[in-house]
Amino acid sequence: MGGYSNEYKISLQSGNVVYNYLNKDKFDLFRIHIFKEKWIYVDGNDNEYPIDRADFSVNIDEKKISFDCVFNSIHGTPGEDGLLQAYFELLKIPLTSCGFYQAALTFNKRDLLSVLKPYGVKSASSYYLNKGDAIDEDAIIEKVKLPCFVKANKSGSSYGISKVYKKENLQQAIELAYKEDDEIIIESCLTGTEVSVGVLKLKGKTTVLPITEIVSENDFFDYAAKYEGKSKEITPARITKVQQENVSYWARTIYDVLKMRGFTRSEFIFINDEPYLLEVNTTPGLTTNSILPQQAAAAGMDLPSFFESAINEVLS
Repeated sequence: MGGYSNEYKISLQSGNVVYNYLNKDKFDLFRIHIFKEKWIYVDGNDNEYPIDRADFSVNIDEKKISFDCVFNSIHGTPGEDGLLQAYFELLKIPLTSCGFYQAALTFNKRDLLSVLKPYGVKSASSYYLNKGDAIDEDAIIEKVKLPCFVKANKSGSSYGISKVYKKENLQQAIELAYKEDDEIIIESCLTGTEVSVGVLKLKGKTTVLPITEIVSENDFFDYAAKYEGKSKEITPARITKVQQENVSYWARTIYDVLKMRGFTRSEFIFINDEPYLLEVNTTPGLTTNSILPQQAAAAGMDLPSFFESAINEVLS
């Protein structure tokens, strides 16, 4: 838990929920905090023990502890962008999330949408900018129209995202996005019902959880809507059977095409009955208020068994 990005506080919440709910009669649990300045094991009394990064072990009272499995609850870098996935793959330590390629791909919104397009996955019209590029506002507006969304390409929790209605606000939105990343994706504004679809492997089978409808009190599903109660998350979503079948098909297809593991949560907006993909999260929030645990509850799974299922998949 933790991480190097602005999402570290949310990750700590997610990690502690997993720690508190996993069955301690079945598992010996260790809370590992990963930050830029230190990697540490934190015990129940908040004592800190440094992690040996050479083999991801820890010495406690002169006893070396190695780990059978890592439960990944880091949002953002290095837990969601492939860095830790590659590290643990080299160490041959099982990890409860996708592989390093899938993590790096899904963390890069532009690359993800480009890879999925040939499979028939629909998405908004888009315009790409890299830091240092000339900004042709007229060309951007001609391509994506107004209003549009300006997003940091590699960022989560809606950091660096703006909805732009007027040409004169475009530059400010681009500057905000560049604070999070040196790559930007500017997308046309899709108007329709937004849904979030959780997918996981259960006993080897790709399983779609009950779908959540997102109704934001704000202009879009931004940070405040996600984490400060400024939205309604309705599970199961109030969508038609056709919409449910369509979005379930595409969420499952994306999971299988990308050869995913662990939990994912994909965001879509419906245009009529057709789901348009916004993004795929490979380490979604796991706090008690997060969307994925809500979906697990709607599927009849309590949190201990839900979290345990991820461990069983990678150890089987």
